[in-house]
Amino acid sequence: MPDNKYLEEYTLVFSAALLDELGRFQGLNFELEKYLNIILDPKNHTFIKRKIAETNPEYKQLIPYAILHCNGKIFTYRRGKLLAEKRLHGNYSIGIGGHISVHDPSLFNTSYDDGLKREMNEEVYIDSSYSQKIGALLNDDSNDVGKVHFGIVHILSLEQPLVRPREKSINEAKFLAIEELQENFEKFETWSQICIKNLDLLIR
Repeated sequence: MPDNKYLEEYTLVFSAALLDELGRFQGLNFELEKYLNIILDPKNHTFIKRKIAETNPEYKQLIPYAILHCNGKIFTYRRGKLLAEKRLHGNYSIGIGGHISVHDPSLFNTSYDDGLKREMNEEVYIDSSYSQKIGALLNDDSNDVGKVHFGIVHILSLEQPLVRPREKSINEAKFLAIEELQENFEKFETWSQICIKNLDLLIR
């Protein structure tokens, strides 16, 4: 569970029943328009206290999850003890992003990209120009963390591998070849494992 100070925040959620209506899936899904057009409709999402969202699988918290790559290598880091979500401490990750809070009122009204940039700017400095796209949707009901979260996987293609940690919870940051990620597969959090298995589709 996250620290108490984060549990009092309001986070963006949509009903898990809506996911069932659209077609619940396990792992990645590439039918972006089918899901996002409905989920991102203001009438279909709301903000609730995170302490409720973290323990109630009737809701899915929407999480931007950005993968940074450059010249065939992927930005990788280890989640430190200062991370709010204690259930992920010590795991390696290839995803940057986080919860969407009630302080992001314009996130789905004017520019989703602005919201993603805000999330990333809290975690890393990107000292390179880049292009980006939404690569897939991610749902993982195999564990307690995944049951209450839903990911939008963003792919950032950097011109140069210039990324520095901003948050102290990001440790051992580096760019690794896909082969190295596969060799250390078991060290990664579940969401990253799902993405590592599908990097050929995500960054094509």
